[in-house]
Amino acid sequence: MRSALTPLRRVLAIGLLAMLAYGALAACVDAVAAPAPAAPDSARIAIVVTDATALRAAPHVHASQQALLWSGDLLEVRAERLDHLQVYDHARERAGFVAAARVRRLRLEPEQAPELLAVVRFLRETPGSEALGIGYAAAWLRAASPAQLRGPEGAEALDALGTFADRLAQRASANTAAGKAAQAAVAAHLEAAARHGIRFVGRERAGRVRLCYDGEAHARVLALSATAEQHARAALALTRPDCIDPDLGPTERRRDDEMRAALLERIDAAALTPAWSGRVQMRRATVWSGLAYARAREGDVAAARAAARHAIDALAAVDRRELADDDVGAYADAAMRVNASRWAASQPVATGGPLALRTHAGAPGETCVALVDVRREDAPLARRCTYAQVWPGSFSVNREGSAGALAVQPTSTWRELWIFRKGGAGWHVEIVPPATSGPDVGYAEFAGWVPGGRQVLVARESRVDSRWRRSFEVVRLDDLATERASADPVALGPFQRWPDAGWKRESVALR
Repeated sequence: MRSALTPLRRVLAIGLLAMLAYGALAACVDAVAAPAPAAPDSARIAIVVTDATALRAAPHVHASQQALLWSGDLLEVRAERLDHLQVYDHARERAGFVAAARVRRLRLEPEQAPELLAVVRFLRETPGSEALGIGYAAAWLRAASPAQLRGPEGAEALDALGTFADRLAQRASANTAAGKAAQAAVAAHLEAAARHGIRFVGRERAGRVRLCYDGEAHARVLALSATAEQHARAALALTRPDCIDPDLGPTERRRDDEMRAALLERIDAAALTPAWSGRVQMRRATVWSGLAYARAREGDVAAARAAARHAIDALAAVDRRELADDDVGAYADAAMRVNASRWAASQPVATGGPLALRTHAGAPGETCVALVDVRREDAPLARRCTYAQVWPGSFSVNREGSAGALAVQPTSTWRELWIFRKGGAGWHVEIVPPATSGPDVGYAEFAGWVPGGRQVLVARESRVDSRWRRSFEVVRLDDLATERASADPVALGPFQRWPDAGWKRESVALR
């Protein structure tokens, strides 16, 4: 059992406590405002503004190089020689000379804080300048007075600092295909950010590493009387699904999800613009759908139903007309997650007919499913066991009694369709997955039976390796091959004539 909180859980805890105590920020801001190493005299500070700036042993371009400096590095200025500044780099513990044109001299005093914040505002809108933005934001935190730190300027500076760190982490994660020079520059920017106290963690999924900012500045924003948009941006940054530790156990993951849900629920969506309100609602839908699955796995049916309903309501509250282009993918992702766990919100419905589904415990953590003839339940027609979450309320049998469909969910974001079908050698159970690769995010679900007992309607949606696909399919029961498929169910006649009424009413596939 772990003896300490994970970094993300620690930050989420800070955020939750901060929102309950708006006035207690002084010590917290001091931690961000005083990154290592100790700051030299405020009148003798220079910030490096050009990447790959050489720290030389003498004030000449041909002098030997002591170190390579990057944008955002802070230096102590000790003298001027020719067109160079004699400086000392406290982070690297090295002295030398830098070209004066490649740095900007700063005064870290409250009177200069507005000028520094103006530069931060400019850099915030300049992609690629994240390391320099972090340096200027750190300089503002050092220069600002306690009143400025606790005021709107403090919230703006910390909001910008978190934005710079998030953007830098995203750029580093997407930089694997770039050239060696670009990769070296990003690595150097990460080191420069680390010298200002910015911490990053790596999350590995499917052989790829996603770098994530630990969210310290965002947690501080939640402790301030910031704007509704700044609070929303901080909460969204602290609840990113792609930055969740994949090695967390089920209990730890549920606790983290509970904290994320509580954090998001404290954001006043009504005070936001439609675009930001939609982002908050989509994240709520994402988190609550994961909680629905976790609670169902623990056997807490009522809590799972409440979480699933909360997820569905949050998704329904999103105004799709107000979504920016960059939010379309996030909406599809949230919808898939909600639909994957939506059966947790459904009340079990008794079905008539000769065929029924029975479940019983198998090995520890395993659920076994048996298809039985109600007239002879001691001799199951088909049986299969799984460690996934089985949704018995989803079971449906066709009119001919020759096939059945069942929703089974291996993970919180991936739901499969089990097809029971009668063949010449008896009954068989086969799996229809959301996609041939995965699991990532997606679902495959029963959408209706075609009269005649030879076809079934299936809706499938998935995101695998950042590729999103949704299709409505007419599938043959004898071999589960897709006869026809379309991204629009209106284009398929069977989906117009024989869709299941419950599926049309409750599925998110028809959003």
